[in-house]
Amino acid sequence: MDYVAALVPPVVMAVAFIALIVTIVKSQGGANKAKEDAIVDAALARAEAASPGKGAGA
Repeated sequence: MDYVAALVPPVVMAVAFIALIVTIVKSQGGANKAKEDAIVDAALARAEAASPGKGAGA
């Protein structure tokens, strides 16, 4: 019976890891991809606009 207790945690972790990978793969792309890309592009544009000019006065 000790072998069952020794095997349960690795099996549970393996199942959880596989579920995580499946979730990550399924969430790539899809209907919200364009919306998410637009949000990231807007955030990058705001960050670049807020940073001081790189060539002005240097």
